[in-house]
Amino acid sequence: MEYQKIKISNEDGVAIITLCDPSTMNAASTELAGELAHAFRSVALGQIKARAIVLTGEGRGFCSGANLSGGGGATSVSDADGRPDAGRSLELHYNPLVTLMRDCDVPIVTAVNGAAAGVGCSLALLGDIVVSAESAYFLQAFRRIGLVPDGGSTYMLPRLIGKARAMEMALLGDRVPAKTALEWGLINRCVPDADLMSTALTIAKELAAGPSALGMIRRMIWDSLDNSWTEQLQQERLNQRIAGKTDDFVEGVTAFLQKRPAKFSGR
Repeated sequence: MEYQKIKISNEDGVAIITLCDPSTMNAASTELAGELAHAFRSVALGQIKARAIVLTGEGRGFCSGANLSGGGGATSVSDADGRPDAGRSLELHYNPLVTLMRDCDVPIVTAVNGAAAGVGCSLALLGDIVVSAESAYFLQAFRRIGLVPDGGSTYMLPRLIGKARAMEMALLGDRVPAKTALEWGLINRCVPDADLMSTALTIAKELAAGPSALGMIRRMIWDSLDNSWTEQLQQERLNQRIAGKTDDFVEGVTAFLQKRPAKFSGR
């Protein structure tokens, strides 16, 4: 697929996916969402060789939210009442994308530059490690246009920062600066703007050099948000069985006994 709204490069086993529609601050049009979903599927299918992913934005913003002028917020298809079904684009485009990201087989690092607004906030927070530039901010902008939060934000925010702060973000719609987001536990790192990509790539390369079990770990932690204690123990048991049969487990134990750093293959 020839991409128009994103760019992909590869560095030391890390797929760097860059949203590149800077004239709109990388607004999430349905076209951009489709290309991003295709890229994540390509990683999952091994068509793009990567053991970690960095997702970032080009220009002044990470992602300014749905492109209202480009069909990202509503749809031309109307309900029986003659008014548009603004949820249809979620069903067709955005929900499949955020689910692909949640269920990804490799760790995701998001490098958040500038605004992460609306569904762009959700894309940023779907990173397993969220690295933010000091100038970045997070915004639930939906109240300003009379819509409800989407992109999984009503699921993620209460679990990340608790009900009170999630309500504040969604109901008041105020910007949350990167430093505040770090204090709240919304993100993992807040770094000077000039250090954003180098920091994100350092983390991603460390993940890419890790064992295949990292993919299982990220999915287990996501699943733990809904699982019971018993369900989670069973998932640990089943995944440990899988991990224990990998070449990486053999290498890890051998390296430990030989007192040397492990060289994992991702298999």
